[in-house]
Amino acid sequence: MGDHGRQGGARCAATVSRRGFLGTVGAAGAGALALKLGLFDAAASVLGETPAPAGAPRVRAAFLRPKAEKYWMGWPGAAYDLAGHEKEYAAVLRKAAEREGVALAFAPEPLWDGGAVGAFMEGLKADPPDGVILLLMDMNRWGDVNAFVEKRGAVPTVVFSPMGTSFTGHLGPTAHAKQTFVAATQDVAWLETAVHLFQTMARMRATRICIASGDKTADQVLEVLGTTVHYIPRARFPEELAKVQESPEAKALAAYYTKEARRIVEPNAADILNAAENYLACRRLMEAEKCQAISMDCLGLVGSRQIPCPPCIAFSRLLDEGLAGVCEADVGAALSLMLSSYLCGRPGFMQDPAPNTVHNTLMGAHCTCPTKLDGFDRPHEPFCLRSHSESDIGVSPQVLWRLGQKVTLMRFEGPGAMLIGTGRVLANIDTPPSGGCRTSVELAVDDVPDSRNVKGFHQVFLYGDWANLLQAYCQLAGVSAVHI
Repeated sequence: MGDHGRQGGARCAATVSRRGFLGTVGAAGAGALALKLGLFDAAASVLGETPAPAGAPRVRAAFLRPKAEKYWMGWPGAAYDLAGHEKEYAAVLRKAAEREGVALAFAPEPLWDGGAVGAFMEGLKADPPDGVILLLMDMNRWGDVNAFVEKRGAVPTVVFSPMGTSFTGHLGPTAHAKQTFVAATQDVAWLETAVHLFQTMARMRATRICIASGDKTADQVLEVLGTTVHYIPRARFPEELAKVQESPEAKALAAYYTKEARRIVEPNAADILNAAENYLACRRLMEAEKCQAISMDCLGLVGSRQIPCPPCIAFSRLLDEGLAGVCEADVGAALSLMLSSYLCGRPGFMQDPAPNTVHNTLMGAHCTCPTKLDGFDRPHEPFCLRSHSESDIGVSPQVLWRLGQKVTLMRFEGPGAMLIGTGRVLANIDTPPSGGCRTSVELAVDDVPDSRNVKGFHQVFLYGDWANLLQAYCQLAGVSAVHI
């Protein structure tokens, strides 16, 4: 996994070895229980598979091409195999739709002219789908494309313009059209991404985020995204926690983290068991409320001693499963973490940003962080078990990020806008000697001359460069993309 820490820096504070700690908690028996229960496969959890959205998104596709067997003069040229490419594009789309669970239907025949495009539009208005893919195969049909984009209503639309069907001037009228993305590329495989984008939008619409805060139960459906924020009384969490004390599942989960941790610093066996019980309480609440994410007034619950420790390990585990555990009842962060899961296939790290004005870098820190930063089906990054920094109780994962790793920074600023940027990992920072939260990562942020000007709070960091994909999602979903 490479060296972690700047010049041999953060490696988790010195403490007892994992082997020595295992001997104090009877981990051999608990580890066997974990294996017996089969709790810790990459894509499995104690309480079931990641909830999927109800129903399959419906996408209509249509070809715009001349009514001829081949071209003569002009782009894309006589050598361009019309029938062959039509067959190829359709096959790529159908395979992607089957894999993604998207209900894809093609227009009965290509849209030969403006009249056919108008009839296609009327059909969409009578039975609106969740999205449209227009496959352009004729450089002379941009008038029809622009008319469709202008008059199609609110149906999100992808225009696929393979190399040979557009110049710079053709793309202007549709470049910034709401809920429209023009994919001008020679990469036929990008059509798989088009299908994935529509599936992601459907999953965001079907997602329910449980917020345990206050004393009321209420639902709020967010504009633009359609995501439901489901509020429940904060007292529900300690009530649910009382139901899972000393359960076999909690002991097995505690054994897993005891075994997998590179080091265990402050926590003892009871702390790790309490942390595992928090996870079970979260999952029970999420299943009862039919939610894919949970957030709560965790600091208030800890401060008032209504729960024995913060839910840092619980939230880390949920993120590793493709769900989301989110600190501090932060809806924007919850939306961001679910999008990271759905769109990018990996968990994100919600953090508190702290500019380093000496090195002009950005430090992001929090006491919960996913471990499967490369993806849900990939090995976890090294982590140590620490206490929650602000209270010095419970268990928090200190996850060591890969030096030099390209990362994306993103966050929903409300449902209608998203901050997007990129950077790379410079260092992991230990606490102590530094202050702040347990997972602490230092980044060089791209295209930001002064790190004090990085926008937002609780932005999400995730492995990989996803800026272009996020911008395509924003364009199609009607979300405003803003540079970080």
